[in-house]
Amino acid sequence: MARKVLVLEDESSIHSFIVINLNRAGYDVVEAETGEEALERLREDPDVRVALLDIMLPGIDGFEVCRRIRATNTRIGIIMLTARSQEMDKVTGLMTGADDYVTKPFSPAELTARVDALFRRAGGGMAMEQAGEIYQDPFLLNTRNRTLEKNGVRVKLTQVEYSIMKMFMENPGKALSREEILDMVWGKDYFGELKTVDVNIRRLRLKIEDNAQNPTYITTVWGYGYKWGF
Repeated sequence: MARKVLVLEDESSIHSFIVINLNRAGYDVVEAETGEEALERLREDPDVRVALLDIMLPGIDGFEVCRRIRATNTRIGIIMLTARSQEMDKVTGLMTGADDYVTKPFSPAELTARVDALFRRAGGGMAMEQAGEIYQDPFLLNTRNRTLEKNGVRVKLTQVEYSIMKMFMENPGKALSREEILDMVWGKDYFGELKTVDVNIRRLRLKIEDNAQNPTYITTVWGYGYKWGF
């Protein structure tokens, strides 16, 4: 399996830093400096499994690149890169379809750990799960082809969203803390914040709930975490 990562960063020093450290970690890097160039590189190279997208760019920004990627590709892992630490940037990036975000400056260890975690989620470093299905009316989760149906209709999920659904459907009725969810979905070596869990679950609710403002499947356990409400 190709270990290919797209890097979209227009600042040359940061671009070089990322490329060098991903190469050292064993990844093949596909490089781009504009949003338009990144989208073209992805069209040319469908083997890319993870994309690192800077937010502040000339032309179309990282948020728009993320939206356009997600319109046609739910399997690729997406990490947003930002020099700003405003909460709205983080939330906006995740709600447009990103799986994670990294705030500059970041260490090589943090960068590669985030990419490693998403690469596993995107199917680039894990054995195929055993064939099987999990059915909890109205949902059918197929663990062979990693898909979800609700009332017989396919729900388009990112790989992180699929992993969250699988975790919940394997633990019906169990209250799971944000820390547990982070460990189970992103891995115990993950450096990220608990907010990543909250925003990914908010995005997932928009896809699976009848009313995302009043969720009945993924319910909040206040001050603790979430529960699959069966």
